[in-house]
Amino acid sequence: MSMPKTLLVKNADVLVTMDVQRREIKGGGLYVEDNHVVSIGPSDTLPATADEVIDMAGHVVLPGLVNTHHHMFQSLTRAVPAAQDCELFAWLKVLYPIWIRLTPEMVRVSVRTAMAELMLSGCTTSSDHFYLYANGVRLDDAIEAAQATGMRFHANRGSMSVGESKGGLPPDAAVEDEAAILTDTRRVIETFHDASRFSMLRIVVAPCSPFSVTDDLMRESAALARSYGVSLHTHLAENDNDVAYSRERYGKTPSQYAEDLGWVGHDVWHAHCVKLDDHGIALFGRTGTGVAHCPCSNMRLASGIAPIRKMRRAGVPVGLGVDGSASNDTGNMIGEARQAMLLQRVGLGPDAMSARDVLEIATLGGAKVLNRDDIGALAPGMAADFVAFDMRGIGYAGALHDPVAALIFGASAQVSLSVINGKVTVREGKITTLDLPPLIEQHNRLSRQLVG
Repeated sequence: MSMPKTLLVKNADVLVTMDVQRREIKGGGLYVEDNHVVSIGPSDTLPATADEVIDMAGHVVLPGLVNTHHHMFQSLTRAVPAAQDCELFAWLKVLYPIWIRLTPEMVRVSVRTAMAELMLSGCTTSSDHFYLYANGVRLDDAIEAAQATGMRFHANRGSMSVGESKGGLPPDAAVEDEAAILTDTRRVIETFHDASRFSMLRIVVAPCSPFSVTDDLMRESAALARSYGVSLHTHLAENDNDVAYSRERYGKTPSQYAEDLGWVGHDVWHAHCVKLDDHGIALFGRTGTGVAHCPCSNMRLASGIAPIRKMRRAGVPVGLGVDGSASNDTGNMIGEARQAMLLQRVGLGPDAMSARDVLEIATLGGAKVLNRDDIGALAPGMAADFVAFDMRGIGYAGALHDPVAALIFGASAQVSLSVINGKVTVREGKITTLDLPPLIEQHNRLSRQLVG
C-alpha cells in the first residue's frame, strides 16, 4: 500500500476556516494527506515537512468557493447584441435559436473555458445546468470536459419538453420527448454518479423551468431522482413574467407549484427565487429547500433583488451562483460574492449583508445547497479544497487591517493558488490543468461560428 501524498500550506496572513467556530487563524496553515485535510491551525503547530510545502505569507487562504448555478455553454454567447437590453423572456427568445445550433465540440470547449474562469476566481466546486441536446450533444460532453480541468462537478441533466406549439417558451426544435429525457437521465446517473465522500462528480436531475416542462415531467423527475438518491434542481420565481406564467398556466404561485409537485426538501434547490413570496420563504425554511442566489444575472436582466436576508433568517439554505455567462456576463465567483453583498445593501440597508455573511453563503451555504457535508469548510476530515488570494497588490493597499473583509469590499482579484481534492490546479496565478491561450482562441472561433 502506497504512502499518502502530503501537502503543507503554512504562514498565511489569515486562514479562514468556516469551521463551527468560524475561526480565522493568523499565521495559519493546514496539512493535507491525499485529498483531505488532516490538521489545521497556527503554522508552528503543524508538521514541519511534507511532500510539497507552500508558503502563503502575504495571502489569505479560505475554503474553495461553491458555485450552485451556471449554464457553462452560454460562455459562447456573451454580450450578443440583440440580447443586451432584454428582460428574461425576451432574452431567451433571442438566444434559444442560437443555442439549438450547439455541437458536442462547442459544449466541451465552453465547459473547459467556463471552469477555467471559475477556478481563477476562487471556485473549486461547480454545478452546471445543461438542457439542450440537439446535434448529438450529450451530458457526457460536459462531464468529459470537467474531468480534464480537475474541478469538482455537479452535472445537471436538464430538460425541456414544452415548446412554443404547446404554450411553452422554447422553440419546438429545442425540446425533447419526456420518455427519452427520463431514459437518458437514468443512463447518466447509472454511468456517472458518485455518491461517495469527496466525490468529484455527481449527477443532478434538473427539468429547466415551469415554462418549459410539464407537471408530469416534474413529478417523474422527482420520483426518479429520489429512487437514486440524487438531488433536484430547477429555475423558480425568477421575475414578474415568470410568476405571471405560473399563475396563468397553473393557477398557482411558484412556491405552490413547487410544493404541489414534491419539489421541496433538503435534496432540492431552486435558482434565483427573486420573487419568492412569504409562503415560499417559510416553506423553504421549514423543509430545507435551497436557493441559488445569482445577483449579477438578476441585475443584468432587471429581474429584481432576491430577499436573501429574509430567506436566511427563515432558515432557507442559500448558496451563490454566477448563472450563465450570457446573463451575467462573467463567471467570477469572488466578484459575484461582492455583488451579492452590495445588492442586498442597496435594497435593504447597509447592514443587510456583511462581507463574512457572503463568504459563508459562497462556501458553507453552497455546500449545503448541493447537499454536501465534505466541502465548504477547512477542518480535519474535510475535502482539501482551498484557495489563496495575494493581498499584496494595489487593489488591497490600505485594507490589511481586515484582509478577510478586503477580499469582498476590494478588488475582485484572481487567485494565486487553488487546490482541489488535494491537487494544485492553479499555481502562482496560472492554471496547471489547461493551456489557456489556445483554449480561448478555439472558444472564440466556435463562438463566431455559433452566433454567426
